[in-house]
Amino acid sequence: MAVLDTVAATHIAHRDNHTHRDVNGGWLRPAVFGAMDGLVSNVSLMSGVAGGTASSSAIVIAGLAGLAAGAFSMAAGEYTSVASQRELVLAELDIERRELRKHPVDELEELAALYESRGVEPELAREVARQLSRDPEQALEIHAREELGIDPSDLPSPMVAAASSFGSFALGALLPLLPYLLGATQLWPAILLALLGLFGCGAVVARVTARSWWFSGLRQLVLGGAAAGVTYLLGLAFGTAVG
Repeated sequence: MAVLDTVAATHIAHRDNHTHRDVNGGWLRPAVFGAMDGLVSNVSLMSGVAGGTASSSAIVIAGLAGLAAGAFSMAAGEYTSVASQRELVLAELDIERRELRKHPVDELEELAALYESRGVEPELAREVARQLSRDPEQALEIHAREELGIDPSDLPSPMVAAASSFGSFALGALLPLLPYLLGATQLWPAILLALLGLFGCGAVVARVTARSWWFSGLRQLVLGGAAAGVTYLLGLAFGTAVG
C-alpha cells in the first residue's frame, strides 16, 4: 500500500506541475508586436520631427497622430489577417466534414494508416480509428489535428487580435509622449522613457519565451534606440535641407 500511495502521490504531483503556457491563443503575438511597434514607431517619429524642428508642439502633434494612426492601422490589419486565416481554416474543416460524410470508410482507413505509420499495430490502429470515428464531431477534430495540424476548438479570434493590437500599440506609443504631455520641452526625457519601456517590454516577453530577460530586454532597447537615432539624423538632415 505504501508503494501504491507513493506512486499515486507522484502522479498527482506530476499532473499538477506538468502544465504548459498558452501558445495558441490569438492575443499574445498582436499584443507583443503592438507594444513594441507602438514604442519604436512613435519614438522614431517624434525623434525625426525633433531633428527637423525645435517646436515641442509639433512633436506632440506628430506623436498623437502617430499613436492614433498606428493603433487603428494595427487593429485593422490584425483583424483582417486573423479573420482571413480563420475563414481559410473553417473552409478546410468544411471540406473535411464533407469527406467524412461521403466517404466514412476511406477516412477511417486513412486514420488507421496514420496510426500505423506511428508504430501502432495494424489491428489495434483500425480499432482505435473505428472507436474514435463513432462521433462525427470527434472524428472531424481528430482529422483536423492529424491532417491539418489545427485545433478546431481553439481558433484565434479576430476581435481579440484587433483589440490586443489597438490597446498595446496605443500604450506603447503613449509612453514617449508622456514627458511632453507633462510639460517637458526637450526630447531626451521621451527617449529615456521609451528606451526603459523597450527594455521592460523585452524583459516581460522573455517570461513566455526561452530567452533570458536581460537578453530580450537589451535586444529591444538596442533595436529601438537604433531606429530612433537614425530617424533623428534623417530629420536633422531634412530640416537643414528644407530650412
